Amino acid sequence: METKGTDEVENLKSKFMSAWHNVKYSWALKSKTAFSRNSPVFLLGKCYHFKAVDDDIVTGNVDGFRKDFTSRVWLTYREEFPALPGSTITSDCGWGCTLRAGQMILAQALLLHILGRDWTWSEALTLEPLDTETWTSSAARRLVATLEASIQGERAQVTQPMCAAQGGAEEADSYLQEAYHRTIVSWFGDAPSAQLGIHRLVQLGMTSGKRAGDWYGPAVVAHILRKAVDEAVDAMLKGISVYVAQDCTVYSADVINSHSGRAVIILIPVRLGGEKINPEFLSFVKSILSLEYCIGIIGGKPKQAYYFVGFQDDSLIYMDPHYCQSFVHVSTSDFPLQSFHCPSPKKMPFSKMDPSCTIGFYSKNVEHYERISNELSKILQPSSKEKYPAFTFMKGHGKDYELSVAVEQREWPFIRDTRKAGTTSGDFVLL
Repeated sequence: METKGTDEVENLKSKFMSAWHNVKYSWALKSKTAFSRNSPVFLLGKCYHFKAVDDDIVTGNVDGFRKDFTSRVWLTYREEFPALPGSTITSDCGWGCTLRAGQMILAQALLLHILGRDWTWSEALTLEPLDTETWTSSAARRLVATLEASIQGERAQVTQPMCAAQGGAEEADSYLQEAYHRTIVSWFGDAPSAQLGIHRLVQLGMTSGKRAGDWYGPAVVAHILRKAVDEAVDAMLKGISVYVAQDCTVYSADVINSHSGRAVIILIPVRLGGEKINPEFLSFVKSILSLEYCIGIIGGKPKQAYYFVGFQDDSLIYMDPHYCQSFVHVSTSDFPLQSFHCPSPKKMPFSKMDPSCTIGFYSKNVEHYERISNELSKILQPSSKEKYPAFTFMKGHGKDYELSVAVEQREWPFIRDTRKAGTTSGDFVLL
């Protein structure tokens, strides 16, 4: 009887915590992200201009940028999903931001691999910017509903809006692309069956001594992503693998072996400075995000992990996982896609970036990798003030250098922020 009573208390506590996180990470303040009309914007290798010139040398393309940004897969905190392995935890609010940032960089690699860089979601421009009144009212309603359900011992049911019906039939190719898009999103669902979902990542993290609710360092997350992709059973995921660099070094023979008829996602954990970001690396980060095969950067600022996807001037453009949304059943054929896409970008000064980050690239074959390594070797030339490159390429295999990697002992300095609620993505304005 005592055990049963303890379980009931824990379950009730879990529901109340879920309700609190629901408000804490959903209470949106509509913040406007300012973009300059006069400076180009880079987004994962694509360049956009917001200022139209009379002689048509430069054509303003705000909608093009917004559609491209919104088409990227946005993975955030969720609540009220099935309990995570080895726990009664049903939300990753407050601790799962690095896992979510890792999922987003992996999702971008899969979009690139399956749909190509030019693909955009047909519904992208129909999403409304997050609105204060709408979202805070929704959060408050969900809080009341969840608390009432906790008292009654029932689970609150949250109705998700359905996707708008796909209009017309342009061609079968468009329909197939949307099917692939939906499949990719479903791989990251918050359920035990999702091959790249948080349940799977937590389960794999347990082999490294991590548990649900623990903080996951970006280095550990990179290796968890590698395991998740390696063990995925979906036929489409068999055509890609993940290589994680060791000690800021990419060993070419290992990458080439990883290809063997497959594309390779290259994840490189690096540190761009000491306690603070070294400003000498600004041009390097810009160069990286300007490359068409870059899949972004898992980074952030102290205490918060973000997914960096671009820049304008000296500010980074990112997607923020610190936003609590309701669980979505991705097992249904028509599950709503809106909450998996961010309607508005956010910006952060480069100077606020935490020096620890993971840089990602997509290499489709051996020839592509050779091009990547040659181009990056030029970018990696250290500046006069910074004597060492962010990472290096070496011939041969890592084992040839008798490397012993103890990832868990080299955690990065991200820590979860248990005091400050995450902000949501607001709309952006041109100055």
